[in-house]
Amino acid sequence: MSVDRNHVRIAEALLFAASEPLSLERLKQRLPDDVDPADVMAQLVADYQGRGVAPVQVAGRWMFRTAPDLADALEEERVSERRLSRAAVETLAIIAYHQPTTRAEVEELRGVAVSKGTMDVLMETGWIRPRGRRQTPGRPVTWGTTDEFLIHFGLESLGDLPGIDELKATGLLSAEPREPGLFDAQAREQIAAARGEEGEGTDTDTP
Repeated sequence: MSVDRNHVRIAEALLFAASEPLSLERLKQRLPDDVDPADVMAQLVADYQGRGVAPVQVAGRWMFRTAPDLADALEEERVSERRLSRAAVETLAIIAYHQPTTRAEVEELRGVAVSKGTMDVLMETGWIRPRGRRQTPGRPVTWGTTDEFLIHFGLESLGDLPGIDELKATGLLSAEPREPGLFDAQAREQIAAARGEEGEGTDTDTP
C-alpha cells in the first residue's frame, strides 16, 4: 500500500520540530483521519536508511537520533551535563533489572546502604519514580524506571535491556558469583566508562 509523500513530510517535520518523542496518537492528530500513522512512519524509516540521522522508536514513541555507526565521528560533540557516581549507576541498574523493588532490596543486592542523595539524583534525572507500596509490614515504597530512562538509553522497552549472558560476554559482569553486591570493581569501572560516567573512588554511596 502506497503512502502519500506529503503525509510522510508532515510526520518528518513534526518529529524534527518536537521537543520530545511523539507517540503514534500524537502524529495521527496532525494527519488525515483515514491515514495510518504506523504506515507513514514505516515509510519514513525506509526513507532514512543509510542517512546520518534516522527516526527511531523508544519507549513506544518516535524521535530522530543520529545513526549508531557514526558515534565515533560525533564523540567530540557530546556534552555530559551531569556525571553519575558509581553508587548511582549500580542503584539504577538494580532498579532497572529488579523493578518494582524497594530501597532495602537494592541495599541487599549492593551490599551497602543507599543514601537518600543517590535516590534524589536518580529522581532528578527523571530516570526512576515511585511505583506504589509493597503489601508487607511497613508498606515500603517500590521503585521503577521511567520512559525518560528508556529514551536516554535508546531502549524501546525494558525487554531490550541486555541479558546476564550478554553482560558477561562483554565483560561487564563477572562470570563468577560474588557476595555481597552486584558488580565487582572492574565491572563498575567498565559500566561507568561505557556511559561516560565517573568510575573512580571508593565504594561509598555518594550521589
